[in-house]
Amino acid sequence: MTQSAFDPHHPPARELLDDCVHCGFCLPTCPTYQLWGEEMDSPRGRIYLMDLAERGEIGLDGALREHIDACLGCMACVTACPSGVQYDRLLESVRPQLERNVARRPADRLFRNAIFALFPYRRRLRAAALPGALYQRLRRIPAVSRLARRLPGKLAAAESLLPPVRLRDAFASLPSRVPSQGTTRRTVALLTGCVQDVFFHHVNAATARVLAAEGCEVLIPRAQSCCGALELHAGREPSALRRARRTIAEFESLNVDAIVTNVAGCGSSMKEYGQLLADDPAWSERAAAFSAKVRDVSEVLAELEPSAPRHPVRARAVYHDACHLGHAQGVRAQPRAVLRTIPGLELVEVAEPELCCGSAGIYNLVAPDAAAELGARKAANVRAARPDLVVTANPGCLLQIRRHLGAEGPPLLHPVELLDASIRGVPVR
Repeated sequence: MTQSAFDPHHPPARELLDDCVHCGFCLPTCPTYQLWGEEMDSPRGRIYLMDLAERGEIGLDGALREHIDACLGCMACVTACPSGVQYDRLLESVRPQLERNVARRPADRLFRNAIFALFPYRRRLRAAALPGALYQRLRRIPAVSRLARRLPGKLAAAESLLPPVRLRDAFASLPSRVPSQGTTRRTVALLTGCVQDVFFHHVNAATARVLAAEGCEVLIPRAQSCCGALELHAGREPSALRRARRTIAEFESLNVDAIVTNVAGCGSSMKEYGQLLADDPAWSERAAAFSAKVRDVSEVLAELEPSAPRHPVRARAVYHDACHLGHAQGVRAQPRAVLRTIPGLELVEVAEPELCCGSAGIYNLVAPDAAAELGARKAANVRAARPDLVVTANPGCLLQIRRHLGAEGPPLLHPVELLDASIRGVPVR
């Protein structure tokens, strides 16, 4: 028998590869197949390449690396598959294999290393917020704006996706405990994250306020850091698992009913810790116990009968399913149910809701052309729904859709921000 091209550390399982019957139900939901119509850029095509590599008929470099790199990891195929093919597990086994065994071009390696030298670290992000705020002021100068438009592909994508920098938010912190209002119905811990904590601190603050208003005591560990989601989805397994262990250690001593996250990608990874650390004797039980408690904020709120009064928000809102919430976690009904508790809010759907917006972790940075096509397609579908607001539960989606809607587009918010405005009776920011 020909030796597998994969190394022996967690290669794609033969039984998972054999689950795919190549029926094609995944094709309409796969973003890259929709863009290019190329069989090898569909889920079944990628599984075919994995199968060939597992049999030793092709190597890891070349076609396999090219088409796996082109995959967004949106998991829409997992939702669409009638055979229950676990493409998510296959992808998460193959990407680390490529990272370990295939050398990237120097420029690509340098760019990816720069991303992961910054994003998982709150202190570095805060340091970067200072020149970021200055740059956004300078960006208003026509000459600077013209220079920015001449940046090459990946740098242009990074520049266009820079979130609005609010220095007060970037250096703010939440208290370690937010008491419930009225009778305590739940005790929860909140993951504040890395990028989320620095550039979307207002979402974390809104999350804590809403949970407290609905009778939750909220504990916020001071020493928490990145959960490892970005690295995990990019195949950087060793560093992702180190961050997973650290996150478990920070939260497991808390006596809470749930560990709450308001970022789709973080929640998806944290719910997988038990599986990721299953063969680690020192951490397997701890990881499984941790993952069993992880909930998206919309899941917690949907389980609680609303107790805080809502003020009307008279607006037409599009809800966009973040892929790692809708496809990876299967959380679709809960955010909509929570939003429907807001009086006066009209919730509308968009065409092609299953298609990714092109954000996908770091995808819109490392594959900017494909991401831009998907972003423009999503923005066109959003415009066609004529919304006053766009609501989605992931910071990457917020930045990606905002970029392609442009300055004249409707405001974009996290669902918990909209609920927070309704509960407090303040204008939607």
